[in-house]
Parts: sequence; C-alpha cells; structure tokens
Amino acid sequence: MIFGFTEAQISGFFLTYGVGAFMLYMLFIIGQLAWQSKAGKFGTFVIFLGLGVGMVGFAAKFVIQWWLER
Repeated sequence: MIFGFTEAQISGFFLTYGVGAFMLYMLFIIGQLAWQSKAGKFGTFVIFLGLGVGMVGFAAKFVIQWWLER
C-alpha cells in the first residue's frame, strides 16, 4: 500500500487519466509539428485523423467496459 492505495488502484488511475493526459499532450505535439512543417490543411487533417482514431478507440474501450459491467 502506497499512500493508502493499493497497486491495482494506482495502476487503474494512471491507465485512465495518465494515458488520457498523454494523449492530450500528443495532440499538442502533433499540432506543433503540423504547424512547423507547414503541412497544409489536408496534411494536418490526415495527421489529426490518425490521432483521432486512436482517441476514439481509447474512449470506446471505456464505453464498452461500462456497458459490460452494468
């Protein structure tokens, strides 16, 4: 037990919020890369589409998990 939390509680918290925060940070990084490389509208769309599909999958995991647990 660390600070009154079990290892499972800590890992569950960081897998949920830590990965979500990391994805938001990646959104910022990819936006910076698209802007600095002057990717254009279509290039920026493709870059964010790739990241968006991963984010939708991450969100869908929680919806499916919620659906199965109720």
